Formats: sequence, structure tokens, C-alpha cells
Amino acid sequence: MSIKFYLFFLLLFLTSFAVHAQTKFTLSGTIRDASSGETLIGATIKITGSATSGTLTNGYGYFALTQVQGMYTVTISYTGYVPITKSIDLNKDTKLNEELKTANDLAEVTVSANNRKNENVKSAQMGLERIDMESLNAIPVLLGEKDVLKTIQLLPGVKSGGEGNTGFYVRGGAADQNLIILDEAVVYNSSHLLGFFSTFNADAIKDVSLYKGGMPAQYGGRLSSVLDVKMDDGNNKEFKFQGGIGLIASRFKAEGPIVKDKGSFMVSFRRTYIDLFLRASPDSSINGSTLNFYDINAKANYKINDKNTIYISGYFGKDNIGIKDLFENNWGNVTTTIRLNHIFNDRLFSNTSLIYNNYNYTVQLLNDVTNFKATSLVRDFNFKEDFQYFSNKHTLRFGLNATHHRISPIDITTSQASQVNPLTQEKRYGLESAAYVSDEWAATEKLNFLYGVRFAAFSLLGPGHFSEYDVNGNITSTETVGNGKFHKNYFNLEPRFSVSYLFNEQNSVKASYNRNTQNIHILTNATSSSPTDQYVLSSNNIKPEIADQVALGYFKNLDENKYELSGEVYYKWLQNQIDYKNAAQLLANSNIESELLYGIGRAYGLELFFKKKFGKLNGWVGYTLSKTERKFAQLNNGNYFPARQDRTHDIAVVGIYNLNKRWTFSSSFIYSTGNAVTFPAGKYVVGGQTIYYYTERNAGRMPYNMRLDLSATLEGKRRGRFQSSWNFGVYNALARKNPYSIEFINDPANPGKTAAEQTSLFGMIPSVTWNFKF
Repeated sequence: MSIKFYLFFLLLFLTSFAVHAQTKFTLSGTIRDASSGETLIGATIKITGSATSGTLTNGYGYFALTQVQGMYTVTISYTGYVPITKSIDLNKDTKLNEELKTANDLAEVTVSANNRKNENVKSAQMGLERIDMESLNAIPVLLGEKDVLKTIQLLPGVKSGGEGNTGFYVRGGAADQNLIILDEAVVYNSSHLLGFFSTFNADAIKDVSLYKGGMPAQYGGRLSSVLDVKMDDGNNKEFKFQGGIGLIASRFKAEGPIVKDKGSFMVSFRRTYIDLFLRASPDSSINGSTLNFYDINAKANYKINDKNTIYISGYFGKDNIGIKDLFENNWGNVTTTIRLNHIFNDRLFSNTSLIYNNYNYTVQLLNDVTNFKATSLVRDFNFKEDFQYFSNKHTLRFGLNATHHRISPIDITTSQASQVNPLTQEKRYGLESAAYVSDEWAATEKLNFLYGVRFAAFSLLGPGHFSEYDVNGNITSTETVGNGKFHKNYFNLEPRFSVSYLFNEQNSVKASYNRNTQNIHILTNATSSSPTDQYVLSSNNIKPEIADQVALGYFKNLDENKYELSGEVYYKWLQNQIDYKNAAQLLANSNIESELLYGIGRAYGLELFFKKKFGKLNGWVGYTLSKTERKFAQLNNGNYFPARQDRTHDIAVVGIYNLNKRWTFSSSFIYSTGNAVTFPAGKYVVGGQTIYYYTERNAGRMPYNMRLDLSATLEGKRRGRFQSSWNFGVYNALARKNPYSIEFINDPANPGKTAAEQTSLFGMIPSVTWNFKF
């Protein structure tokens, strides 16, 4: 018996060794657009023969597949492009660099960027939405300005920050719990004109990915989501120009080769000119006032050799708002990213990045007596090293990054005659670092895993004076720390896990768990994004915020992948959440941490999504049913209460109709429950002034939001290389007065009673934009 037993396992070992000892080779390469040379992110490479497998190109268009020696058929495809099919004799490591041609004669519009026909079903990744730039161009928006942030708010699980606001909430998280990155650089304030427009000029954007659940391990530092935006590389074949002229803004983009097929550049510029209308106004009170923003996107790349490509990109944006002889307010972002892509061998790919970002604002009163001026700054230096290793069934990612933060909360300078005291708050310094590893494993044809872990560390650095406070906000101790000394350290382990099981090619079920931590926080009691929002680091009192999320989803494709249907449920636990005491003083407060409260939270919900991807009429319907709550010992008797962003129902319907080759019509309809707000429970009069008092936090509701937007695009006739189009839009076609804010005043007819005054921003707003390219 023992002899048979050993012979059996010897035979099993030899068989296994023979299988694994088969000679294997790697097929690798880069996939590009044939007309521009732009790398294609997420292009599908499918290989069939003695075995069948597939993969997608990474963020730089690179792929690698390892198979045993043999003859294979390779198909490369990407939405909107003509696929390529080739026969490959894989008898050595083989390079396959291909360029795909656009399918200009396609009769339908595509609203999906899931380029692998059933990738949404097969992939283990959960909660990932990719925004197709073609559909982004068709969706109607305010004043005709195409907007990435407005578009993602039409997806289930993503809630708008409010009318005219680019801030957004994902699965119960706060607005500052979203990581927004542009070419790997963090964008701290992603809004222009106090939230009416976003910082992202769609002409300069190549790819947009939103992770709202199952966040991969290479991302970290925020609790709720990652919005990963990548700029165009630039055309390395020929020079191209495009732009647009609208009612309040114009934009222009230029791109072309530095060295043909080896390097390219892209520069895009956008500016509003509302202030030009103000200067022409006969009203002397506003003549000379300022109201504008500009942004510049720039990028260049150069292929040094077959193994090394360098990229340099930057963003420069500024807002200027001022009332003549009263005040000036300006703020802006600067980001710079230098990256080196290196191919060690066919299987190992690396990306090394040096990143700088700076966000600052200035508020100044134009008064010779006070000469009041307030400034603030957030500045980061970041180093990242990312690796990808490709094998037959595994895609391994690992790397590390370190970010040095500097925050200048607020500096106030005044003249000697001013009644306002000057104030200089201590700068704060922090070092945020992380190391991660993750693996995407196709275990079987039906079972796929995406799992990993991220080790996150944060250190609060000197110089500075660091205080601790009791529950009443009194200082209990203060420690002085020298320059560069480590004062407080936090370490957290963040596991990430996702799994998908395929019932067949059209149906799957997925589950995920992930933990995230956050060490940089925004303090604001405004309902919308503001340039004066204050950033603080984790400290003795402010602990790292922690979120644990589980999700379960069902995904189905119908009619040969023409339709997508999905349903996801999630539950999120939140620790070390931050809120404020009643009547907290946040601005210009050197002891701001004495005004803070710390508690927990929870969020849970259901997301339903139906999308038609192809045909003359396409679009999607998204619905979210959710609950978001917070709990603080000092508020609401220690019971759970709705968070400000809690909304029970959110519905979005998007339709795009391609009438013919020249006319495209689109519309979007949204409905949402109003935000939770705190209404006064009573009032009393002191010295002739009405004082309101409050009881339960966020026990009231704003009125519901509802809006219908319409758009039509007329393509002009092509004249040689020149092509143009006209976009006509109507924002808020129903002219509904959606609530922006509610203020309580004494009823003029009966001062003993209280009246609520609602402020609305927009009625019906028409727009027209002329776009051109050549």
C-alpha cells in the first residue's frame, strides 16, 4: 500500500513538473492610436490557441501575457477603433507594438469606456466607473462647459454637493474624503468660481477613472473614493489645434510632435471673461470688479529608447473674484509631475514619479484704513515608485511612496489703525508614507481575485507647539518640538480584497472588502466648497480617520453586451470622524482643535445601474437608496443623526440620441432628496437682537432637487482639415428654483414668528458654444 501511495504521488509530481516545465514565452507591447500616437488605456488583448487568456493595457498602454510555446491568434480591440487580429508563433519573447485606427464610419455613439466587451462582468474590480470622453462631450452642463465632476455626479453612489457645486460625496463619505489626482498629483481644490465649474478642462483630458469601492492597494490617503484623471499625451504624428468659444469662457488646445513617433507635447488654455462684461457695465458699483478664472494644462513626453520614456506634465489654475473698492479673493492650484517609465524586461514594468503640488488662497479688503490680508497654503512634495509584474494568471503590483506636507493655516496682516489684530498661525509639517502589494489573479476561468495590502504611516513633524485638549476644549498640556523632529506617529494596515465568480460569460457576482485611512482633513462649516476651507493634519487630538467597507454586487450583460445591468449593496463603518461644537469658531483660530468633536459613522445603501451602450439611442439610468449617519457623544444625546450629505433617494437619467452624422441630441434628468440640515428649535431676543437656539443636529430637510438639462450638437461640414460644431444647451429647462441655502428671519408681518427664506442660484439658462479643430 505504501509503495502504491509513493508511486502515485511520484507520478503526480512528474506530471505537474512536466506541465510547468513547458517552455513559456512572453508577448508584450504598447498599444496606441494610429492617428495621434496616444497610448490607449484599457485596450483588450485576447490570445487564443492551446490556451485562452486576455489582459488589458495599463495606464501607459503597456501589456504583457505569458503563454507556453505555440501558435496563437491575437486580437487587439478598443471601443471606437477597428480591431486587429494576428497569428503569432510564440517561440520566443515577442514584442507586439500596434496602432489602432478609429472607426470613423461607426453609426452609433458609445457611452461606455469598458473596452473589453464583458470586462464589467469578468473583472474582480468592484465600484470602478470609467468616463468616456465622447459621452462627456455630449452630456448637457451649465453654460456649455464640459465638466468631469458634474458628469460623475450622474452615476449611482455619487451625490452632488449641491446646485452649482462641483463637490461630491461617495457612498456616505464627506467631500474631503475623495482623493482627486491629475497625472498622479493631488488636486486639493477642484473647483472654479466657488464650485460652479471644475478645474478639469475636458479638452486636455484623456482618461477618467472613479473608484468608489474595492479601491486597489496602490491608492490611499482618503476614505471614500479615488478620481484618477490623466491628461492627453499629445499627438506625435502631426500638429493639431482645437478650441471653443462660449458665452462666458473660451479655450484653446495645441499639440504636436517634438520628434515624430518619439515625443510629443500638449498645451491647453481656458479662461472666462465675465469680468469683461462687468467692466462694460454702466453701474459704477460693479464696473471694474473682477470675476474670472483661467487654467493651463501642459504635458510633454519623449521616448528615450525602447525601455525608457519620460513624461513631464503640469497644471496651473487661478481664480480671481473681487468687488471694486471692497475686496479681492484669489486662489489657485499648481501641480507638476515628472515620470519615468522603465521596462526592465518583458514582464516587469516600472513608473517612477516626482510630484509637486501647491494650493493657496488670498483674501484682501481694499480699505486703506484696515489693509486686511489673509493668506493660506498647502504644499506637497511626493515621491512614488510603482512596479507591475505580468505572468500568465497574475498581475502583481507593488511599490511605495512618501509625501512631505506643509500647511500654513492662515496668516492675517493689517495696518496699525485696524481694529483687527494680525495673526500668524504655526505652520504644520507631516510625512505620509506607504508601501503596498497587490495581485490580480485569474484563478480559473470563472474565479478571479484582486487582493492586496497597504501599509500606511504618518508622522507629525516639528517645529511647532503641540497642545492636547480635554472634552471642554481646555489645554491640558503643550509640548515644544524642534525642527524636523518626529512628534506623533500613526501606523495602519489596510487590507484590500475583491473576488468575482462568473456563472457564464454574461453573469457574475462580486464581493469586496477594503480598509482606508486618512491623515489630512478639511475643516469647514460651509455647505459648499470654499477657497477658505482649512486643512489640518492628524495630531495628538485628531486621529487618522478610518473606513471599513464591504460590498456585494450582481452584474449582467444582455443582448451580446449591448446592455449592462448591475446592482450593488454596501455597508461602511467610519471611525474618528470630525464635527464641530455648536457655534464653533473655525476661521482664524489658533486653537482650532479645541472646537472639534470626534465620533463614528456608518453608511449603507443600494445602487442600481442600467446602461445601453450602443445604437442610435443610448444612455443610462442610475438609482441610489442610501443612509448616512454620524454619532458623537456631545451631539444629539449621543444618538446617531443624519450626516449633512445624507440623502435617501438619488435618481439620474441620461439619454443620447444620434439622429444622423450631423445632429446629436442629449438630455439628463436628476432628482434627489434634500440634504439634512439643522433648523432652529426656538429663539429669544437679547438687546434687540434675535438669537436662535438649536437642539437636534441635522433633523431637518432641505426641499428636494430636480433638474432637466437639454443639449443639441450640430456637426459642421468638414473643409479639408478644418472641422467645427455648434452646441446648444438649456440648463434647468424646467426652470425649477432648486434650494441653495435657507436662512431664518423674523416674519415681517409677525415678528413673533420665524420665516424661512430660500436662496436659489439658477433659473433656466440657455447656452451656445462653437467648437473647432484643425
